[in-house]
Amino acid sequence: MHLLLSGLTLAFVFCSAFLLAVDEEAEEPQVIILLGPPGSGKGTQAKRIAESLKIPHISTGDLFRENLKAGTPLGVKAKGYMESGKLVPDELVLDMLMDRVHKPDAKRGFLLDGFPRSIPQAEALKKHLGRLTPIVINLEVSDETVIKRIEGRLSCPNCGAIYNKYFSPSKSGKLCESCQGELNQRSDDRYEVVVERLKQYHNQTEPLIDFYSKDKILFSIPGERDPEVIYKEIMNKIRNR
Repeated sequence: MHLLLSGLTLAFVFCSAFLLAVDEEAEEPQVIILLGPPGSGKGTQAKRIAESLKIPHISTGDLFRENLKAGTPLGVKAKGYMESGKLVPDELVLDMLMDRVHKPDAKRGFLLDGFPRSIPQAEALKKHLGRLTPIVINLEVSDETVIKRIEGRLSCPNCGAIYNKYFSPSKSGKLCESCQGELNQRSDDRYEVVVERLKQYHNQTEPLIDFYSKDKILFSIPGERDPEVIYKEIMNKIRNR
């Protein structure tokens, strides 16, 4: 517990220093938080929103994978948690986030995808953001849809093409239509892992919806529609908050 609190304190002292370093006459940094279960489309929407607003999309999932690929000590530790469907401990997440938030492209603000994921994290973030009030977007997607989106996902190791056996299967079901590579399922996309991730989400992360609703900064968006429709609704909420 002491280690966890120390990690949170260190990370957000750092974040506070980042905010104070912004030119007082510059446009106020914009902080956007995306909530939603795994497979809700947060990553897809986050990329478009960040590009439109010219702010970095900070995804804990991408940070984990980058560290895994590079074989960093943090990546090795995170690997076991990710492959079993468990949430990565705060101190590991914070170490990865600190480096990213420090980069110059975050001066205009940033979009958080996958953080905070618990009430203690949200409370710490609120305290250290100070005068900045984030806008929180919650994508609503049913458990059934989440399971089909993730468990049904198949990828080509050769060209990177993505298919889904429920929504967008390849013609053969097993081979990539572009290069005939054999389609694979990621180890953390297995059914039992997805179910565990949903359980963790409902127990730990879903309470954030009530937390942010009390501050009247949360907007819930139905997430089982066309991605373009969802994107336009999100941008409308951001621009007219």
